[in-house]
Amino acid sequence: MKMTLRWFGSKYDTVTLEQIRQIPGCVGVITTLYDAKPGEVWSREAIRVMKEEVEAAGLEVSGIESVNIHDDIKIGLPTRDKYIANYIETLENLGKEGIDLVCYNFMPVFDWTRSDLAKERPDGSTVLSYDQELIDRIDPTRMFEEMDANSNGFPLPGWEPERLARIKELFEMYKGVDEEKLFENLIYFLKAIMPTCEKYGVKMAIHMDDPAWSVFGLPRIINNKKNIQRMLDAVPVVNNGLTLCTGSLGSDPNNDIPDIIRSFKGRVHFGHVRNLIHYGPGKFDEAAHLSSDGSLDMYEIMKAFYDIGMEGPIRPDHGRMIWGEKAMPGYGLYDRALGATYLNGIWEAIDKADKK
Repeated sequence: MKMTLRWFGSKYDTVTLEQIRQIPGCVGVITTLYDAKPGEVWSREAIRVMKEEVEAAGLEVSGIESVNIHDDIKIGLPTRDKYIANYIETLENLGKEGIDLVCYNFMPVFDWTRSDLAKERPDGSTVLSYDQELIDRIDPTRMFEEMDANSNGFPLPGWEPERLARIKELFEMYKGVDEEKLFENLIYFLKAIMPTCEKYGVKMAIHMDDPAWSVFGLPRIINNKKNIQRMLDAVPVVNNGLTLCTGSLGSDPNNDIPDIIRSFKGRVHFGHVRNLIHYGPGKFDEAAHLSSDGSLDMYEIMKAFYDIGMEGPIRPDHGRMIWGEKAMPGYGLYDRALGATYLNGIWEAIDKADKK
């Protein structure tokens, strides 16, 4: 297991590479080219510049999150082959620069969704929160505005600003895309890119849908063990794998996360580990990584990663905002650093117990 932190680049992130380097046991960052638009080809030069900046700080680029997928691919439009060709060229350039992991998602229109980006907790910290009743009151075509207005002026990961002007158009375009059609389009995409992934050793790691159910009537297809198994079986190539996100899967308390991790041994390429607390159906807050602060058992989750021989990167996901920090919601330094140290401590304890 390699402990990492997501980094949004020196242009956007309040957290510096020098600070990340000082987190005990943190060896790398998960990053991307944040000015690249979905469908564009990433040049080797741009990838190399980004990689050299990270390495100059004594860290490694442990993976890319994300090479965003153009909507034409998800919808299945005739133009998708052009954008898939561009995606393949980007994968080639990443592979040639020695970057072998790409996290991505296949969620339509919206990436992760929350009803509150700064819900105050009793201890004074703030967290990301989801309440389906509040979501149901929001006009979906104004969701980008709702999220942006509460982001403290920071760009939100996965919420590309160029979509703002097209939100109503996108909802129209996705009207004919149900779960089955979206699944077919995902498999079409994966089959097209897998030869390149195998040639350059690039592991594609799909992120779970967040939350794990339909939002605003949009389909969700990577949200439970059965659907994940179907996707992996449809493209039975080791390079076709998972970003196992405990928070996304954990939004549905019916998901047995340790069992899901163990069930997909060899196909779990990346781990997002965070905690949350359930209040009822469709209602949860994110929490500190400590097991007792939420509803998920972090020990059992890390034990499952250990049991499958996890060698890829893991990162603490979505921290609280604590100690007066002003940063991108969910992505401040302090609580994620605490989370990384806590998860490393669990791993050390499991490893030492196993070797006795």
